[in-house]
Amino acid sequence: MARIDIRSEVTGKVWKVEAPVGTSVQEDDPILIIESMKMEIPVVATDSGSVVELLVGEGDAVEDGQVVAVLEA
Repeated sequence: MARIDIRSEVTGKVWKVEAPVGTSVQEDDPILIIESMKMEIPVVATDSGSVVELLVGEGDAVEDGQVVAVLEA
C-alpha cells in the first residue's frame, strides 16, 4: 500500500476537519478546510484511499507546503 502525503497549498489556520482518521476518501474529497485571509480553502485528497494520520487539528496554524495528513492507497 502506498502512503500519500497531503500538503496545504496556503498558509492559515485549520478551520474544520472534514475527514478524521479512518475515513475512506475519493480523489478530490475534502480532508480539511483552512481559513486564510477570511477565505475557506479545502485541502483535498490527491488520490483515493483511507486517512491514516492527521498531523494538524482544528485551530492549528499551517504553512504553505506543510504535510497536514497522510493517506494510504
